[in-house]
Amino acid sequence: MFISVLDLFKIGIGPSSSHTMGPMMAANDFRSRIYQLVATSSNNKAMHVRCVLKGSLAFTGKGHATDRAVVLGFHGYTPVALSEQDVNSLIAKLWATHSFTVNKDTVITFNPDIDIVFDKHETLPQHPNGMVCTLLDENKKILLSETYFSIGGGFINTLAEISQLNAPLKMESGKSFPFPFDSARSMLQMSQQSNYSIAEMKRANELTKLTANELDQGLDKIWHAMQRCIENGLATEGQLPGGLKVSRRAKKLFNQLHENSEKATLNDWLCAYAMAVNEENAAGHMVVTAPTNGAAGVIPAVLYYMVKHENGSIENVRDFLLTAAAIGGIIKHRSSISGAEVGCQGEVGSAAAMAAAGLCAAQGGTAKQIENAAEIALEHHLGMTCDPVGGLVQVPCIERNGFGAIKAHTAAALARRGTGDHFMPLDNCIEAMKQTGLEMSHKYKETSLGGLAVSITEC
Repeated sequence: MFISVLDLFKIGIGPSSSHTMGPMMAANDFRSRIYQLVATSSNNKAMHVRCVLKGSLAFTGKGHATDRAVVLGFHGYTPVALSEQDVNSLIAKLWATHSFTVNKDTVITFNPDIDIVFDKHETLPQHPNGMVCTLLDENKKILLSETYFSIGGGFINTLAEISQLNAPLKMESGKSFPFPFDSARSMLQMSQQSNYSIAEMKRANELTKLTANELDQGLDKIWHAMQRCIENGLATEGQLPGGLKVSRRAKKLFNQLHENSEKATLNDWLCAYAMAVNEENAAGHMVVTAPTNGAAGVIPAVLYYMVKHENGSIENVRDFLLTAAAIGGIIKHRSSISGAEVGCQGEVGSAAAMAAAGLCAAQGGTAKQIENAAEIALEHHLGMTCDPVGGLVQVPCIERNGFGAIKAHTAAALARRGTGDHFMPLDNCIEAMKQTGLEMSHKYKETSLGGLAVSITEC
């Protein structure tokens, strides 16, 4: 099992990796398929495209900007390319265009108000985040169709791909890598046998695909993007979009902490940093998927605190990210990071486990202590639902990232004070998360049909 750290952490835009970035990539992929069809066909006139959103994408797609993402994808944009752009202005222009062009001169009719359908009646059995893209001719005959699934973290599968997988994620076989661990247990065994740290094993795996310079540059780019996101959030005030009239709080909190720093606690700083990221995410601005957008504040907050308050070095940052990616890869392989599939335990819970492991590693923890830190953090998120009010990543998502960062920091500290020997293995905790998610009602898995999402009384 192998997934690169540079794939797990992706620079993109908010508000959701599964509901914004994934659908954008799917629409962009379908655009490429249209291009290939047009390039080999003689009948390229009067075509139009349609996109039907299923399951969680239908229920919370409006709040998560899924329709906007589909428009951007069909027009050839990707999340990373938009990280520095004014997306709102771009969307306003594209939405009114009612068509897009492929192969230089082939115009495909596409009216977002009509051709994006939120189908809340039928969820596709393979995954709750489904979307069906169809190209039709002037007689409504289907020329091309593809079903996509946005499986969390900005990753997508087609129907054929997801049907061939035991877990809903494409990964490379570990056979060609020096340390092909696919569980926490095998990871610990390989670390003990090789006398390599988890970060060193992850780096060795990465270096079969990348040069050392490419890997370090990629890790540094991720970290710099996380820093920029935090600092942008700490410098911005105002009301978040979406209609809930939620005001940004990170800047005000940050200023209060600076003005009275002797009374500022670790928890205060972590909340300010994490909330800054998730306010940026809720505004649709640049974030790093870590491992999702809904949980994008946890890892940056813990990292930023380590660097700014504990004199963490760039080498510490790299070890942190490599270790976090090793844990994140195991969670993705053995369970899910999708809130629509297993609830928020798979998003903020996974992020907290990754952050706890990364911090423990950067602070010199052993492999056993790192595994223990990840388990502690994940264990205390089990059962957490995904019930965003209004289908927006604002309440409870923004504050929840702060608490996820606090739990991660606490887990790392607790693990470091022990030997690494503990009762519940990380693999068993991941399995518990998976089973809990399978048994969790769909009302609590990013549909906004239960929990906090239906607990607001309009007066």
